[in-house]
Amino acid sequence: MGFREINSKMIEATVSPGARLFSQRGAMLAYRGDVSFTPSVQSGQGGIMSMLGRRVAGEAAPLMSVEGSGTVFFGHGGHHVQVISLTGDTLYVEADRLLAFEGSLRQGTMFMGSQGGVMGIVRGQATGQGLFTTTLQGQGAVAVMAHGGVFAIPITPQRPVHVDPQAYVAHHGEVRNRLSSALGWRDMVGRGSGEAFQLELSGNGTVYVQASEEKL
Repeated sequence: MGFREINSKMIEATVSPGARLFSQRGAMLAYRGDVSFTPSVQSGQGGIMSMLGRRVAGEAAPLMSVEGSGTVFFGHGGHHVQVISLTGDTLYVEADRLLAFEGSLRQGTMFMGSQGGVMGIVRGQATGQGLFTTTLQGQGAVAVMAHGGVFAIPITPQRPVHVDPQAYVAHHGEVRNRLSSALGWRDMVGRGSGEAFQLELSGNGTVYVQASEEKL
């Protein structure tokens, strides 16, 4: 099983017997072969407690389980799609950014306050993304959605990355996030909107940023 980018807004997923993947409901564009689509209750390998946590957090985006043998084409709302491969690490991503992911990945929910304490909570309120975020861990591929395309920025201990919270899509690796006040920052870059915050990510990993401040 795997994902292949057809163009910037569509992916092709190979579905094999004995394996499954999950996608956002309504994201299937076309398929070939003997493939079934079922509304997902548990949404991955996180189990019932993970599912309950996501519902309390408002992170339970409606998903469907995809199984069988064939190929499926996914896209949603004309959004740009980026495929991210995980090799045992954890991806932190907002639930509404998920287009599809392989069933080999374990899905969970993380309280944002656990990364940055009070500032983690402030980040959730300031960005409108809520106090929780979705986690996907293990070996497999994830397709995320964004406005205007996605670019990956490496994070190293010597070079932390500062991101506009509205442009943040996801990150993975051994990374800590902190919301910092930056009075006048938007005015200096000509985009003053009264939101004087930067999301600082430090450690080792990668952050994915969209080329827009527009929400999905």
